Amino acid sequence: MVDAARRGFLRGRPRPRTELRPPWALAENDFIDRCTRCNDCLKACPQDILVSGDGGYPSIDFTRGECTFCADCLSACQPQALLRRDGEPPWPYKAAAGEACLARQQVECRSCGDFCPEGALRFPARAGGPALPVLLEDRCTGCGACLAPCPTAAISIGRPD
Repeated sequence: MVDAARRGFLRGRPRPRTELRPPWALAENDFIDRCTRCNDCLKACPQDILVSGDGGYPSIDFTRGECTFCADCLSACQPQALLRRDGEPPWPYKAAAGEACLARQQVECRSCGDFCPEGALRFPARAGGPALPVLLEDRCTGCGACLAPCPTAAISIGRPD
């Protein structure tokens, strides 16, 4: 068995990067066991946001666009590494605005909110500066629509804390 931590260190990557898997992906270890890296899900994605990630496994690249949860990747996955479970959301990911956010630098910007199809970003007024983005977690689907338009790349998509 290969020591992934050692291999990553020798590659100059001390910690493995967390990959965002396609919607409806199984838990990471089960996903890796089932996925054959056939790239059928990549070819099926009409948004073209699925890319070949580390090790050739499918990963999401939100700089290319947003996920519409069309389920084309799910339908294309023959080994069932992507599997819809009744009543469960497609994934646990949510958006977050980091310190590079222009509003945190006293510059008015609402580009993330302008592009959110769910209206999950609000900008309550505040004294002494531009409104800061506030995420309504119950509305955020983690679709990534807010990520690409951010001029400072301050938006990230991941598991909420």
